[in-house]
Amino acid sequence: MVHLKPKSPISEAYRTLRTNLLFTTPDQPKKVLMVTSSGPKEGKSTTVANLAITFAQMGNRTLLIDADLRRPILHKLFGLDRKTGLTNILVGRSTLEEAVKVMDDLPHLELLSCGILPPNPAELLAAQKMRELLEYARTQYAVVLIDTPPTIAVTDASILASLVDGVLLVIRSGVTEKEAVARAFDQLKKVNAPIMGAVLNSIKAADVYGSYYYYYYHQYYYGADMDKKKPKRVSAPGRVTSRENSRTEL
Repeated sequence: MVHLKPKSPISEAYRTLRTNLLFTTPDQPKKVLMVTSSGPKEGKSTTVANLAITFAQMGNRTLLIDADLRRPILHKLFGLDRKTGLTNILVGRSTLEEAVKVMDDLPHLELLSCGILPPNPAELLAAQKMRELLEYARTQYAVVLIDTPPTIAVTDASILASLVDGVLLVIRSGVTEKEAVARAFDQLKKVNAPIMGAVLNSIKAADVYGSYYYYYYHQYYYGADMDKKKPKRVSAPGRVTSRENSRTEL
């Protein structure tokens, strides 16, 4: 998680994503964002959690909602329980203030876990109560980020896509099939989802920047705070003998 290693290349990548989102529509900032994927195990939950942390680190009161009512994981990422959460609110047994969990080390971030797993997740998310919850959250938080189930597998993401200001699709490099990405985008377009773009994760930084230049610039900005060790020799531009930090989740 980015707050545990704030100067790592991965953390910097998430901050870059945050900045890109902020400058997409600077005059009309998108307040409620949804993060989804075409299929399972593509990194959507990790992405939305770290993105929420970067917004909170700016001092923005941030709400992170686990709307994956089938395979929730956000509570595990933060070491919390999910007993009271979104489903409790949707069935009228709790309020938002009662259900959210505040992080001790991230005072500007609040997590709304999924709650008890329901037998009818799609119906709950499509109910008026969900719409009312998001409208209320808009008045209380600077940023609201929502984790949803994969787009292709179930209808949940399509339901929520009509309630948010922007949608990000997470794609796992080397894993997600092109056909799956196309189907996911088609599904979102059918419900007129406000698609902002895609996030490609699990990509090697060296493949994007070239390992020599990536190593040089990262050392230039953060090297002063690292251990005082001599860097390993660079054999040639585009290659580096050490593979440390060559793989990132964004």
